[in-house]
Amino acid sequence: MNTYLLFPEGKEKALTLSYDDAIGTDLILIKLLEKFNIKCTFNINCGLLDPKGSVKPKDQVFFRLTEDDLKKYYDNPLCEVATHGFTHPYLEKLTTPQCIVEILKDRQTLENLFGKIVRGHAYPYGTYNEDVVNVLKNLGISYARTVESHHSFKLPTDWLKMGTTCHHNDPMLMSLADDFINGNVGEGDGWLFYLWGHTFEFAQNNNWDVIEKFFNKVANNNNVWYATNIEIYDYITAYRNLVYSVDGNMIYNPTSTDIWIKINGKKINILAGKTFKIQGERYERI
Repeated sequence: MNTYLLFPEGKEKALTLSYDDAIGTDLILIKLLEKFNIKCTFNINCGLLDPKGSVKPKDQVFFRLTEDDLKKYYDNPLCEVATHGFTHPYLEKLTTPQCIVEILKDRQTLENLFGKIVRGHAYPYGTYNEDVVNVLKNLGISYARTVESHHSFKLPTDWLKMGTTCHHNDPMLMSLADDFINGNVGEGDGWLFYLWGHTFEFAQNNNWDVIEKFFNKVANNNNVWYATNIEIYDYITAYRNLVYSVDGNMIYNPTSTDIWIKINGKKINILAGKTFKIQGERYERI
């Protein structure tokens, strides 16, 4: 008997965003997130922030944020903050101690600012090697985003080398969005659309309409779960931790997260800490 992942409330699809560098243009994106009720992860280089009290240039959006700005704008239920290297270096070019410092200083600064545990990362310039991956693993980073686009809705398998569906400048963006919203998941795990980029690119290219058109296409859909990167990670990890009896007819959820699955086309909610039993056409919690 095959079981397939569904997202919270039995939704078949999930959407997440990832944007880098903490530039003033992020504030425009945050307003759009609030307008469309979509979530995003922001990857921040705390060593490149403007000093506290810095004056913003008038009529410009190309400026670095301050720590006060981070707390003011990203402390938002629609936002997650994640590391991006304290000074945005090529991490694979550093010694191991230097790489550790870059990640730990960034993580600790964010944790002190927000009072939350920070577990996500995006590779500066999208570059890394196995030594960097091992550093992240040993420093408690749960996932790390690359810049590789796979043009699909597949779920991550290697969380520290996590690819994306596409960049927002990808010519396939809207056709992928259309396939995502209108496509039939059928038999198989739920779909994940992962979009990434830098908000300053919208200002440079004068194309904020690109993200608004995308949001208009994907927002407010009852079959889509809008989540941050870490919410996606935690949910899929909990799903993969389900415990099955030998015959597959009992499924135990040892986690603190309610998990939705699909069996024989039927949506089932396996509550946290509970066991679900399948008896023919009958399904019951035990």
